[in-house]
Amino acid sequence: MLDILYKDEHLIAINKPHGLLVHRTGMAADAKEFALQLLRDQLGRTVYPAHRIDRKTGGVLLFALSQEVNSHMQKQFAANQVDKIYHAIVRGNMPEHGIIDYPLKNDQGKVQDAITVYKCLKNCEIPLPFGKFKTSRYSFVEIYPKSGRNHQIRKHFAHIMHPVIGDRPHGCNKQNGLFKSKWDMTTMLLHAYEIQFDHPVTKSRVSISAPYQSEFNRMLVLLFNHIAEVDDLNVSK
Repeated sequence: MLDILYKDEHLIAINKPHGLLVHRTGMAADAKEFALQLLRDQLGRTVYPAHRIDRKTGGVLLFALSQEVNSHMQKQFAANQVDKIYHAIVRGNMPEHGIIDYPLKNDQGKVQDAITVYKCLKNCEIPLPFGKFKTSRYSFVEIYPKSGRNHQIRKHFAHIMHPVIGDRPHGCNKQNGLFKSKWDMTTMLLHAYEIQFDHPVTKSRVSISAPYQSEFNRMLVLLFNHIAEVDDLNVSK
């Protein structure tokens, strides 16, 4: 059963597991299950994905319960009128906050503006040798994408040399290998934590957040010696 975070007569949001595709695609012929199909079967009715998140990313995924509402929500997402917050664990110690302003190419080769704002929630340094270094450093970051380019967060953090742990192909394969051999961890540590938007029917402001899934929580405990309580880490609301 999918974990339902929010539901009214017009919209429903789930906490999508890492590794689950939103819908069927020819680019992932290996996949046998899809969020769209699972939620449809769980509810016994048609649902419409209002947006997409990567297969490897977990967290908030919104569906509409009618084509009309879906059209309204897709327009909000396309116009960047939905506020999105992601959490990630990345390589290296990050500064307190920053902006990544770096254009990205789409699948057709067109260069598009892309901006990502972030703040560091916590840094760590653990006694785990890696390469020429005697220790390993990681950061727990909160991320606010200000545009909606494909793989934007993953590409932007790789660009500034702080790749998301578990990311392939944009991340660091050596770090990914370290996490697999040391902790048997292969999940990409990127979580769609929260979305905020104006309800297309009631016009009220809606905020939906998703709790971390098991592997993300396990890495927070192992790396930062802390079970991530939102209030303790002063996460934005």
